Amino acid sequence: MYFESHAHFDDRRFKDDREELLGLLPSSGIDYVVNVGCDVKSSKQSIRLAERYDYVYASVGIHPHELYNMSSQTIEELRRLSEHKKVVAIGEIGLDYYYDTHPRELQQFWFRQQLRLAESVNKPVIIHSRDASQETFDIMASSNIRRGVIHCYSGAAPMAVEYTKMGFYVGIGGVVTFPNAKKLIEVVEAIPLEKILIETDSPYLSPAPNRGKRNDSRNLEFIVNKIAEIQKTTPEKVAEITGKNAKNLFF
Repeated sequence: MYFESHAHFDDRRFKDDREELLGLLPSSGIDYVVNVGCDVKSSKQSIRLAERYDYVYASVGIHPHELYNMSSQTIEELRRLSEHKKVVAIGEIGLDYYYDTHPRELQQFWFRQQLRLAESVNKPVIIHSRDASQETFDIMASSNIRRGVIHCYSGAAPMAVEYTKMGFYVGIGGVVTFPNAKKLIEVVEAIPLEKILIETDSPYLSPAPNRGKRNDSRNLEFIVNKIAEIQKTTPEKVAEITGKNAKNLFF
């Protein structure tokens, strides 16, 4: 049984079969899902999904791509949303220098503001970092936050080890199954299973053998099997330990 630590079932790619798919997850071995907000709208949609399904929980936050109307009022709106009983984290928040949708200084400012929000409401964080590994690490290290997950981790193994020493979990998704996943495989080799969360980032990043197709939580099996292969253990143990990790973080 799996704990899906990062999905976006509010995404429009699920508009035709969202209810059917979410209804199937428990019978497919998915015990829990965290549906992750990227802006105010998707954060509210995540909460609505969490209200509808017992096994779905929500996070609220503003992704670095979605800073267009960001203001202190937005932070207060997130604060209000975070009070919902099924909101378990602030996220996804962070830095994205791959697309540079917004100036880097602006990204850093609102990243810090959302970290302060998480601290003030005593929630863990879900961190997005793309092509900004060192800057993300430096901001995290200088903050007071020590509860969270580095989602879809793409940095090097030594930094992943440092994150785990700071108290963070590392999110491992479908990329670990790709043929060119050497760096991520090194990460999984370097950190203990007790510091790994499994995730799909649905509808994105489908693992092999479904790469290129719409992703959903039923593909966690392929991620778990690959982690078990890398760590020379059983898929059952990977599912059990990563499930405990996610409960420790979010609940």
